[in-house]
Amino acid sequence: MTDRHHLLVYGGTFAAVGDGGDISGMRAAGSPEGLFVRDARHLSRWQLTVDGAVPEVLSPVADGDAARCVLVPRGGRDEPCAYTLFREQAVGDSSFVECLRVTSNRPVPSSVRLAITADADFSDQFELRSDHRTYVKTGAVRSRQVLDHGVEFAYRRGAWRSVTTVAADPAPDAVEETGTGARRLVWTLELPPHGTAELTLRVMARPHGERRALRVPRSPAALSGRLLAEEGEFVAGVPLPTGWPELAAACARGLADLAALQVPAAGPDGEELRVPAAGAPWFLTLLGRDALLTSLFTLPYRPRPAADVLAALAATQATRTDADAVAQPGKIVHEVRHGELAHFGQVPYGRYYGSVDATPLFLVLLGAYVERTADAAAARRLEPHARAAVGWMLDHGGLTSRGYLVYRADQGGLANQNWKDSPGAICSADGTRPGGPVMAAGAQGYAYDALRRTAWLARTVWGDATYAALLEQAAADLRDRFQRDFWMPRHDFPALALDGEGNQLDALASDAGHLLWSGLLDKQYGESVGRRLLEPDFFSGWGVRTLASGQPAYHPLSYHRGSVWPHDNALTALGLARYGLHDEARTVAHALVDAATATGHRLPEVLAGYGRDTHPEPVPYPHACARESRSAAAPLALLTAIGGA
Repeated sequence: MTDRHHLLVYGGTFAAVGDGGDISGMRAAGSPEGLFVRDARHLSRWQLTVDGAVPEVLSPVADGDAARCVLVPRGGRDEPCAYTLFREQAVGDSSFVECLRVTSNRPVPSSVRLAITADADFSDQFELRSDHRTYVKTGAVRSRQVLDHGVEFAYRRGAWRSVTTVAADPAPDAVEETGTGARRLVWTLELPPHGTAELTLRVMARPHGERRALRVPRSPAALSGRLLAEEGEFVAGVPLPTGWPELAAACARGLADLAALQVPAAGPDGEELRVPAAGAPWFLTLLGRDALLTSLFTLPYRPRPAADVLAALAATQATRTDADAVAQPGKIVHEVRHGELAHFGQVPYGRYYGSVDATPLFLVLLGAYVERTADAAAARRLEPHARAAVGWMLDHGGLTSRGYLVYRADQGGLANQNWKDSPGAICSADGTRPGGPVMAAGAQGYAYDALRRTAWLARTVWGDATYAALLEQAAADLRDRFQRDFWMPRHDFPALALDGEGNQLDALASDAGHLLWSGLLDKQYGESVGRRLLEPDFFSGWGVRTLASGQPAYHPLSYHRGSVWPHDNALTALGLARYGLHDEARTVAHALVDAATATGHRLPEVLAGYGRDTHPEPVPYPHACARESRSAAAPLALLTAIGGA
């Protein structure tokens, strides 16, 4: 049986290790093991042997800021272990540090031969996904060089160069070739009676394009201590609810995860920023929609992420048309990647704009941020970016020509470009997928809110009443059109989307909760929708399902057609509160908090849609991100929804 993997995350770096602290390079629980920096695997093997054998795991790695485990040599009851190994690991900026402590259990002197087999294959994350794609890497060369205190692995492909350095203290007695390209670092450790010997290894990754001067701390304790301090700063000052300790614990856990998920980015003038990555392991990078929603959830408690996200997205806003990147002037980026395949154009995600909703959400966050903080200087600094974003919605986005924000499937990228972006996520109740242009309901709500908030900025900060009136009228017209074209009288519910001919895709979906959050529906429709979302086919007891059960398209283990997403439910809870449905909002909040309590107070990216009446514990979704920023921030949105801020 493959052991579990455990994630260590700090900024743009993460390591996935097995129960005994090893990295085998294999996939475990949906994620490849390894040390990853900027989309590349900088350690693909990291395997410990003692006296030529793999030790047995006595105490496996537990989830935390550092990986700690206890190992012993394999033996039986009649042969007490000659020694015990205590292994501790942690990650930092582009670094991985391990401390090995070997303690003798014998009353006489002894020696132990310890070895670490290391390798770096520099695989791009996209090569490691289970999508059966292969990528030609012509001219790629890997090399290894023995150093005084360890070994250096290097990779070159044209001008692309990445390096991983392994340094040990004390230096290894030998560095051996393995015949597979890996290198084995070997030590003979002398142990006094019941004595201890220690070994520290420091791994520094130098990904292509990295120009920062980075320093590797001397110990895992120093790295985990730094992260704990940053987590403490993130949690400090947030008014956690004293009367609901389970929600308080979920908020604290979420804030601590958000501290670890902050990755570097740059603003319009090159200023250094820290923004929430979407999630680990696959999305430890800036995703526009995810960062915007995360920042909106944290805004009442932590305004700084919103400020940095707005600046980072302004810096990457499209200024020209690029069909391969799905970019048009004014559009906000969906995904930013730094890996080799993106660099060489073998995947389109270097700067990829395949999102219909990041652009209106940018405007929503800007308006909400200025309203919350009164930071008029930010509103004026970002005015050109905001006007360009509005221009994209009206022009390329389709509001003027089609009446709605519209997207088309991208052959090389995403088929669906709203938050439900998996193939088949946008469908009719019977599962039929639309062909051609798609007008997703949730995106229209974001557009409505964006127009209204930007009109407020124009009137109160920019001093442009004419522009404000234009946007207010556009918002009012959008609301009237939507309730005419999307409303399904026989269901008393809005359609999930319209196809290119204006036909309703009649699936009953959780996106209606986003319309409550945006305020697009009038009061009567909104109250009806809110109550409908709490009926048993929608509400699983752990949250609102993405698709109501009983429809042919429903599947409790699909990504977007019956699962339960915490951030989706957080938006719904905020929407329910907006329409005065406070009991319903509290019901959703209780469901999510109970799910978090059952999983160590950490909300996963997504849960299966099985009902609580037949499954008294939440059923995990098999391919969920272990840590996800929107889910980490969701408890804060619940706190707001029930009146916490």
